[in-house]
Amino acid sequence: MDFQPKDRPSDAFQQPLTADQIELLCRRALGSTARSAAEIGWGGYNNTYRVELPEGPAILRVAPEPARQSRIEHQFMRNEYLAAPYFAPISPLMPRTLAADFTHQVIGRDYVLQGVLPGQPGPEVLSSCAPEARTPYFHRLGEITRAIHEVRGPGFGVVAGPHYANWSEALIAYFEDNAADVEDIGLDATDLRAVAAWARRDAGLLDEITEPRLLHGDLWHVNVMLTPELEIVGVIDHDRSWWGDPAADWTIHMASAKPGEREAFWDTYGQPDTSSAARRRALYYRARHLGAVRLERHRLGKEGRMEESYSELAEVLAALESE
Repeated sequence: MDFQPKDRPSDAFQQPLTADQIELLCRRALGSTARSAAEIGWGGYNNTYRVELPEGPAILRVAPEPARQSRIEHQFMRNEYLAAPYFAPISPLMPRTLAADFTHQVIGRDYVLQGVLPGQPGPEVLSSCAPEARTPYFHRLGEITRAIHEVRGPGFGVVAGPHYANWSEALIAYFEDNAADVEDIGLDATDLRAVAAWARRDAGLLDEITEPRLLHGDLWHVNVMLTPELEIVGVIDHDRSWWGDPAADWTIHMASAKPGEREAFWDTYGQPDTSSAARRRALYYRARHLGAVRLERHRLGKEGRMEESYSELAEVLAALESE
């Protein structure tokens, strides 16, 4: 088999597979022999390979070993698998699951094989496109996000569970788990615990959100496939999907982050709530994103960027205290 792995340090978070392991996984899951496998450099969590099989290409995604998974990133691949049926409104854009194996009987890691989507990764296409030409892309992204957010769920929290009766309970549990994860890697989590304490005080405000809606969790440029004309032909990586307030989704956070070209998103999604209650809830949602980013940047060795999360969270706490 022609095998093209990524060159990674021995202590890298993403531990690569061998050619023999990939061959074994393909044979076990599909009864197929891999003719070639090339590791794709997208993302910083799973190991992803494009494998060429006799019946055509497929994407092999392999989760980290359980011991490497944090509390807020626990069994992400299983969460994505279980959440897939809820994304039915955009199912033509989603990769088809060919096989999934969570038994750990082969390599001690979860893995899935998926169909190959058309198009090119969003960042590759958008980088060569002038900002003023991106309006159709943001219009379509707004439509897709709205379709996802219209899906109602059984409770608040990660799609795979546990579920909480109240939105505040789900957020407080998340902040506490996030803080414990940060402390596990030897970092200070005082700010995250302070946010959790504020969330307890603001439980009534948070619990004004009474209907759990589907959140993709990571929908932005890096997780779409585009044509050269900026048509969205694929949406990937919903492993962070949650039931919660649509305003808490990563897409809403990113669309709100900068003025200019992103304003087109709101034309099709609908205008955001700008009430004082919504603005205060948005502080908790920003804290949630910053806590997750802190772990991710540490995992990827971006220590300088990781330190930024402390000053940014300090701004959130200051805002919570001043309002």
